[in-house]
Amino acid sequence: MSAPSEIRHRLDSDRLLELFGETWPAPVVTQKTQSTNRDLALAARDGAASWQIHTTDHQVAGRGRLDRTFVIPDQAGVALSVLARPKLDVTLAWTWLPLVVGIAASEAFQNLGVDAVLKWPNDVLTAQQGRKLAGILVERVETQQGPAVVMGVGVNVSLRESELPTEQATSLLLENSSTLDRHEIVATLAKTIRAWVELWEEGPTEDIEVAYRQRCITIGQHVRIMRHGDEDVLGVAEGIDDFGCLIVDGRSWSAGDVEHVRPASSM
Repeated sequence: MSAPSEIRHRLDSDRLLELFGETWPAPVVTQKTQSTNRDLALAARDGAASWQIHTTDHQVAGRGRLDRTFVIPDQAGVALSVLARPKLDVTLAWTWLPLVVGIAASEAFQNLGVDAVLKWPNDVLTAQQGRKLAGILVERVETQQGPAVVMGVGVNVSLRESELPTEQATSLLLENSSTLDRHEIVATLAKTIRAWVELWEEGPTEDIEVAYRQRCITIGQHVRIMRHGDEDVLGVAEGIDDFGCLIVDGRSWSAGDVEHVRPASSM
């Protein structure tokens, strides 16, 4: 296995421009930033176009779901944010967008040779061991041109076992990805996100709902939903409602940290 120093490299904006082509705005690449999502949200308010991306070599204060921090070591991962300006009359609710980005990310990893599944709402896990491949944060941004959405994905690329932030995490290096070239990973993720978000805009909704349910391993599990400042919820995850919420014992939940306790079939 190559040493990290041999597979870590700075991102080249010209190389990314070649990979994306003329149907995308020129990618924004920085050597270091607090958060690509924050930077792209500011750009959205300043009028940045749909499908603008921002990526960086070193994200030092990224924010994940439930306000968790997400730090990527210099040149060792991908911090990618993608901007979209969806039309307002989409059939499937805006609250489905985090799930749609989860579908896209899991498909992108499949394209990189890594089997991936989803834990509700959009934690991307390895199919075999359930280790976390990516963190996703989707944020709506109000702008003078109308509402926009910033879709952030953070991925550990070249981290060895000893460098991982938690025992539950993994990296593309450890999962034998077909490439560790961060340019190719950025392009694969962004293009797949765009394809799924455009499908979400245009429909049919059934394709998205079926795709999510096929990938989501939470459905059918006994789960514990941990809610900050409130009691945990225990029950069987029965499905996803029209707004992307998790249905547990007949009641929909829009937020909370989900723990899989055991499959429902084990009862």
